[in-house]
Amino acid sequence: MTVGSQVKQCLASLKSIEANLNSLSIKSLDEEAQLAFHESCLKTRKVVQQLEARVGELEFEEPQYKGL
Repeated sequence: MTVGSQVKQCLASLKSIEANLNSLSIKSLDEEAQLAFHESCLKTRKVVQQLEARVGELEFEEPQYKGL
C-alpha cells in the first residue's frame, strides 16, 4: 500500500468517524452527550479538512497518487 493510498484510507476513516459522531449528536437524548458528540464532530471535521489539504499537496507533489 502506497503512502498516498494510506493517507486517503485514513481520510475515509476520519470522514466515517465524523458522520458517526454527528449521528450520535443528533440521536442522543442527553444534552451533555449531544454537546460532547457535537464538539468531537467539529474537531474531527477540522482534522479532515487539514488532511484533505495534505492529500492535495501529495497529489501535486507526486502525480502518481492522484485519483487513488
